[in-house]
Amino acid sequence: MTESPRARGEARSGPRTPVIRVFDCHVARQISDDGYEYLLLQRSSHKIYADTWRMVGGKLEESETAWEACLRELAEETRLPVERLLCVPYVNRFYEWRQDRINDIPVFVAITSSGIDPVLDAEHSAFVWLPLESALDRLPWPGQAEGLRAADALLRQGHVLQQFMEVSLKR
Repeated sequence: MTESPRARGEARSGPRTPVIRVFDCHVARQISDDGYEYLLLQRSSHKIYADTWRMVGGKLEESETAWEACLRELAEETRLPVERLLCVPYVNRFYEWRQDRINDIPVFVAITSSGIDPVLDAEHSAFVWLPLESALDRLPWPGQAEGLRAADALLRQGHVLQQFMEVSLKR
């Protein structure tokens, strides 16, 4: 008889509800009246997901909301100024088998100034600004690519929706 993963100690017990513990944030800068390019960051070789391209992301600290964590991580990972922050009407969702949990990952798009490049922290070894299709080709996770598609649609076609999805940066 095969021993179950839980009996071997591989799965941790925990809530069986979706968990919001991380976020995805696509960074955009406008390149034409209706076009944007997107920032991708390459993970450093000593970090989880080493050498893969991804957007800004991170974990929420205990007392943070997802959008607060997003602004904090943007500052830490890129030092880019944020002109606008929008909640994207898409949630990246995936199952982690080791923890037996479903993660619901809020997606944001941060708009920054044209002509400014990020100052990277130790988590990343390189950056690139790319048009939508090229950026989609580099994102390894399907949910990240779908989040970027939704962010681009919000920026280019969702002008009415933007008023409801914009995070107030005035504190």
